[in-house]
Amino acid sequence: MTSLTVLNPDRTEIRSLSERAYYLIRHLIVSLQLPPGSSIDERRLMTDLGLGRTPIREALRRLATEDLVAVYPRRGMFVTAVDAGDLAGVTEVRLVLEGHAARLAAERATPAEREHAATLIAEVDACHPDAAHPALIDLDQRIHQYVHRCTHNPFLVATLENYFVLALRIWFLVLDRVGRLDDAVREHRNLLDAVRRGDPDRAERVVRKHITGFEREIRKVL
Repeated sequence: MTSLTVLNPDRTEIRSLSERAYYLIRHLIVSLQLPPGSSIDERRLMTDLGLGRTPIREALRRLATEDLVAVYPRRGMFVTAVDAGDLAGVTEVRLVLEGHAARLAAERATPAEREHAATLIAEVDACHPDAAHPALIDLDQRIHQYVHRCTHNPFLVATLENYFVLALRIWFLVLDRVGRLDDAVREHRNLLDAVRRGDPDRAERVVRKHITGFEREIRKVL
């Protein structure tokens, strides 16, 4: 594996081997290359990722605090399971946090950040109905990251990322059964426009509607 796909930070932000291991293993879990309920083989991860035991273990401990890895004494480590109850719980939290973040982003975005919204809007408008899922998911992540950054609250950003990753894993579970992915990504256009124009009420309303629709579509196929 040579790339970090899920919420890929800028390469210069990866400060240690354990942090690199964390993002790589998290990608494997969220993208279902390590399926829910599967056992985690440290030696296999060391070989596949080209990293030592210490960074792998540090990464797995961190992932355990984020409900992506479960540790059972004398049994080992496993990827956590996913069920419909997770979707309801994650949605409840995201409605509050993402709605508040969208409002803050519209209020606090700098002039440069508002200009960048126009760039992302152009990418959304250019989305092709037949675009590959990885490209659409990458754009979706970048839009969420953009809105989160515009809050200028690092504590909120860290919490938002954790819950977005949990939602993203559920999305991967049903990706081949949901409706057109490009339509879901295009829903972000109004959110970006609200942030660009500094309209907090509209930004919050749009993102809450998006998250509610996300849950509704997934429930149809779970």
